Amino acid sequence: MGEVKVIEINESIFADNDSTAQEIKLRLKDQGTFFINVMSAPGSGKTTLLTALINRLKGGLSIGEMDVDIKTSLDAQRVADATGVQSIQIHNGGLCHIDADMVSRALKEYDTAGLDLLILENIGNLVCPAEFDTGAHKNIMLLSVPEGDDKPLKYPLMFSVSDLVLITKTDTMDFFDFDIELAKKRILSLNPGASIIPVSAKTGEGLDQVIEWINKEKDKTLK
Repeated sequence: MGEVKVIEINESIFADNDSTAQEIKLRLKDQGTFFINVMSAPGSGKTTLLTALINRLKGGLSIGEMDVDIKTSLDAQRVADATGVQSIQIHNGGLCHIDADMVSRALKEYDTAGLDLLILENIGNLVCPAEFDTGAHKNIMLLSVPEGDDKPLKYPLMFSVSDLVLITKTDTMDFFDFDIELAKKRILSLNPGASIIPVSAKTGEGLDQVIEWINKEKDKTLK
């Protein structure tokens, strides 16, 4: 029988990523920039919600945004056009995630000095982005009402690594079988420390609470 050699590489890959992520966290903290990573499935409303939040925040904060997609610059352009903030598009070479090294390389092309808040709109995927620390100080994820309240059971890691879970598109609750209290219970069973805020970019529900959370976490992180 032939001999098979097994080489374990996962540990070193994640160790290298975590080291780079820590460098990003410290560098941005030292310059006074709070960095948040926003994750979700495709179609959950990331770009629409971020646009609404940025327009409410930009009066008091200097904000930058980075958008990750396989192709096109549509979302980055939407944010820039709708908010006026500097937005850059990151093409990740067809991968299902962005890691800390990719973020580090992008930051070399993006002058973040003077930014109070930097937002990374991660690629739409509920699996891969949760596995890689991007260097963000806090992770936010969106769970939209049309997706269903069972997603925490199907994608537990995503909910486990998120500091804030936004239940989006609450204006559609009348049209979908979504139990918001059950969703909260499932999220908290995985991540007891997570904050959960129901929101709607259309009606404005919960946006003030999200802004309060961002400002509070920014102050705690940068102090």
